[in-house]
Amino acid sequence: MKRNLLAASVALSVITLVGCSEKEPELTTPIQQASYGIGLNMGQSLLQDGLEDIDTQALALGMEDALSGTEARVGEKELMAAFAELQSEAEERAANLSTEQLEANTGFLAENAKREGVITTESGLQYEVIESGAADGAQPQASDVVSVHYEGKLTDGTVFDSSISRGEPVDLPVSGVIPGWVEALQLMRVGDKWKVTIPSDLAYGPGSPSPVIPPNSILVFEMELLGIQDDE
Repeated sequence: MKRNLLAASVALSVITLVGCSEKEPELTTPIQQASYGIGLNMGQSLLQDGLEDIDTQALALGMEDALSGTEARVGEKELMAAFAELQSEAEERAANLSTEQLEANTGFLAENAKREGVITTESGLQYEVIESGAADGAQPQASDVVSVHYEGKLTDGTVFDSSISRGEPVDLPVSGVIPGWVEALQLMRVGDKWKVTIPSDLAYGPGSPSPVIPPNSILVFEMELLGIQDDE
């Protein structure tokens, strides 16, 4: 974590953390609630960067000194060394978690492939047919825009996105989505409803578009191909 990135997050927070006060602050006024929200967002950001072991009391002291104009209690050289060590530790933890997640993924996909009705493609994509459209129904090409209803879950059942719950399908370019979707959509026919299990390397891999989706996540979608825009 570069110092300027962490400092920018810290500078946004104008609260005194609970650990440094004699009693828990009230959260009744708009400024109190907004301040809490800023601190909450900052904490979530730090967690996402693998810095869950931050000393909250020292963090609050740094904020107080910055906001009051007090001279820094730790020198620039020491701060840079501390940030470098934190970054190194966070990267090591992330690498270990990534290895564990990938090993878990291998086991999950192997077991899922044994389930009756599951088809595994050459890429590793897995799907099972819930409902079939017409046998001669149109199949999308990469250049098409399709209308789809879907619900996306993690392997533990957590729903991270759902057009079904919103009650409104989405129109999207076949070539503009994650690789697992690109492949699945071109295998489907209009009217098909499938359960598609997408390995992490065909989804977002070690990256993540949202804190709701951890790095290297397998994604499980129930998806229904409603139509191809040019064919409607």
